[in-house]
Amino acid sequence: MSVNSAEPTARLDVVLVKAGRTKIRYPAELLGDDGTRIAVRAPWAGSGVRDFGFVRFEPGDVFTEYYWRDRWYSVKEVRAADATVKGWYCDITRPAVRTDHELVVEDLDLDLWRSADGRDVRRLDEDEFAESGLTESDPEAASAAVAALAELETLARTGGFEKLLA
Repeated sequence: MSVNSAEPTARLDVVLVKAGRTKIRYPAELLGDDGTRIAVRAPWAGSGVRDFGFVRFEPGDVFTEYYWRDRWYSVKEVRAADATVKGWYCDITRPAVRTDHELVVEDLDLDLWRSADGRDVRRLDEDEFAESGLTESDPEAASAAVAALAELETLARTGGFEKLLA
């Protein structure tokens, strides 16, 4: 099923795990799963407003989220309640694992933001990543995470998100 498919959609829970514990779980509508990339849509799952200074996530926002079974990141298109694109929030994660009722991803602390107009591309939480100890406990995963952040930043700065999410 593709994102643009007219086939019936299913519900599943997106489960974000961090340091072995569930950070957040929320229901989402499955838009597509081609065996490699999984796309879901969900309303803002946080409580209230989260103001990052460069963007606000708030009730009414809708996230179209893309996860890969073979990539170390996810990309979330964020739209306001009026359907205006706010931008893309990207999590560096281990590759996604999907079962019939869940989509599980492990957050590796690094994040990237790209504004709708592409002028604001910023790396986030590099301090948290350094403090996580992943470099020492799992050097291969840490290396994959750093490479994934560099790949996403390049895509964000060169307009590559459109091709990636098409």
